[in-house]
Parts: sequence; C-alpha cells; structure tokens
Amino acid sequence: MLERPILYSFRRCPYAIRARLAISVSGQTVELREIVLREKAPEFLKTSPSATVPCLKDGENVVDESLDIMLWALERNDPERWLVPEVGDTTGMFNLIEECDGPFKHHLDRYKYDTRHPDAVREEERSRASDFLWRLDNRLSASPWLSGTRPALADFAVLPFVRQFANTDRTWFEGEGWSGLLHWLEAFERSELYHAVMHKWPRWSNGDAPVLFPEEIPAETSTK
Repeated sequence: MLERPILYSFRRCPYAIRARLAISVSGQTVELREIVLREKAPEFLKTSPSATVPCLKDGENVVDESLDIMLWALERNDPERWLVPEVGDTTGMFNLIEECDGPFKHHLDRYKYDTRHPDAVREEERSRASDFLWRLDNRLSASPWLSGTRPALADFAVLPFVRQFANTDRTWFEGEGWSGLLHWLEAFERSELYHAVMHKWPRWSNGDAPVLFPEEIPAETSTK
C-alpha cells in the first residue's frame, strides 16, 4: 500500500494556505488532516515539534515550516516555474517573503488581534503594516504579479497574509488607493487554485478514511 505524505493543516491559517497552494500546483498528492487548533489531535502533537500547522510528515522526515513545505513540493515539480521569477532573482524573492513573515506579520497580528496586545494601538499597527502593502502596490502597478507577467513563489507566499489583513476590515481596505494590490488580491481570490485549496474539510480524527489533497489539480492558476 502506498504511504503518502501527511499534511496537518487548518483551512484558514495563512501559513497552511500557502503550503496547500504549492502542493496543489506542484502536482504532489498528500493525505490532508484538518486540525482544530483549540483541540489538537494527539497524533499531530506527536508529529509537529512546534505544535503549529502546517506540518508535513514524509516518511520519517518532518517538515514543520510552511515555506519549507512549499519548497519541498516545488523542488519535486515546479510546472509554473514559481522558483524562477521572471523579473529579479531568488534572493530578492526570499527577502520579500522574509519581510512579509517578519515586520508585516508582526504588525498584522497586532492590528487584527489588538485586544491580545495591551500596548498595541490598532490604527498605528494598521498604518505600519500598510507601509509594506504600499511597496507591493508600487511593484504591482508595473506588472500583474510581483515578479513580472507571471506569478512566482513570492506571490503565493505573501498573498494569504495580505488576504488576512484585508479581511480584518474589508471596507477600509478596499477604500485605499492601492489599485495594483487590489487587482492582485482579487485575481488570486477568483482563481481556480484559490478555490481548490479553500475547500471545507471535516476535522480529522484517528481512524478516519484518508482525505487526499488535492482532489483535482487546477489546469491553470494564473488569471489574465
């Protein structure tokens, strides 16, 4: 019997979303186990060193970081050349992802969950996070994707976090003047790939029948 890699995931988590995006586009098939964060399955806690999603178990190998899971998938198969940006180089692409995962995510959390941070001022955190978004918008005013006319790794590593920021106050977000950013996010949310990775899976419990992901690989991920 074929033993497939196991992906522990949580549908709404932006880190898990970007892992599922790369797995889906790469053509890999995994067994998806949907985790409920408030009541984590014991099997998941035994597998993940950090007890956070996503976590991939491939045989004896455990990959516990979302970006590493993206690379795990794309280094096996990269049909849309996400690892080869059309404009710029891989160093610049990874620097952009690092900025998203670092300063931007810090201010995003303090904006979205300001009640958890007594020293956070919501509007100030939103403004500081927006500095990163304005830089993205400047790039997206010249091309539909961050690295040119086709998407690359940085787009799909960053988009789930921009979506999370936007959904914190969608009315305010859509009222800002970042037209390139809005079009980029809209193209993502309308894509077949996005809908393929945002299916509502049932909570996994030991003994459940395996749920394979993706069920069907989208024929095209780019939006013209």
